Amino acid sequence: MLIGDVARHSGVSARMLRHYDALGLVRPTGRTVGGYREYSAEDVRRIFHVESLRSLGLSLKQIGRALEDPAFTPSALVSDLIRWTEDRLEREAELLERLRTIDASAPTGWQDVLRMVELMQGLSSTSAARRQQAVLARPEGMTVPAELLAGAVLAESDPNVAGALRWALARSGGDGVATLAAGARSEDVDVRRRAVLAIAGMRAAPDATAVLADALGDPDATVRRHAALALGRRGVTAAVPALVGLVVEGSSDVDAAEVLGTLSQDPGCADRIMTALVGELAAPAADSATRIRLTQALIELSGTAAQGVLRQLAHDEDRAVALVASYFIGVLDARSPEDRGDED
Repeated sequence: MLIGDVARHSGVSARMLRHYDALGLVRPTGRTVGGYREYSAEDVRRIFHVESLRSLGLSLKQIGRALEDPAFTPSALVSDLIRWTEDRLEREAELLERLRTIDASAPTGWQDVLRMVELMQGLSSTSAARRQQAVLARPEGMTVPAELLAGAVLAESDPNVAGALRWALARSGGDGVATLAAGARSEDVDVRRRAVLAIAGMRAAPDATAVLADALGDPDATVRRHAALALGRRGVTAAVPALVGLVVEGSSDVDAAEVLGTLSQDPGCADRIMTALVGELAAPAADSATRIRLTQALIELSGTAAQGVLRQLAHDEDRAVALVASYFIGVLDARSPEDRGDED
């Protein structure tokens, strides 16, 4: 077959066939009387072999070696091709994500695009100071996709930068909860902690409560603590056992007691909280320090029931507990009836 016929049947352009010939990769077996290239059936098969190897990403030089050198083994080369392809796909995925982020910012002009690129570069800097500056110094009115900030929060290890990112995320106008929810399910405990702490600051996000509720069952105590405090501040009474547990453990016990005090303003929840605290006070395993923390938590509760328990504790066998309870009774007695939460 002449070169034109080969090009039509193989799909390889005549120009590329001439290039193959010049490289010695596929040389036609013969020539016509007029000097035109004439390809045999074996030549055409070789062309298809070349195209097949090209489809795997081999260079023409590598293809030549593969077809000519009997000692050329494919295993090492295929392994290299896999690694190069994986690297290329990773770079392209990163590019795609950047493009989607820019698109989500709804740019109105190239200046907006350049600002967003500058922000993304700043957030990916190895310098914590530059990352923080990128968050805090962005132009007023610049729309930053919440998902970008949420992703940065999950990856940020510097506490100062993380704080700035959570602040920006809470004010971004979007929720970013989908990204944070995925982080809350991560196998990396640090990522889960960052996710729950960020969600805790997003009071307006509609789906945040469900993610925090799931986090109450996390195996990590820090994740559970962040979730319990955030849920309690949202008025979710399901967090009461976890909050009482924080008082018992002495982990953020002051914050937990304050949240329990707020929840106790609901009469239905007040009895539940009181029962839980009194139960822990009477627990055989409760040491003096634990009972003192529980006594201190009682002062935060509304109503007269807590005051009655404090008056009983003023005569407790544990001298330290009795002194703490007596002090708080004096504080309560000095307050006005409204401040004490006395009932009519």
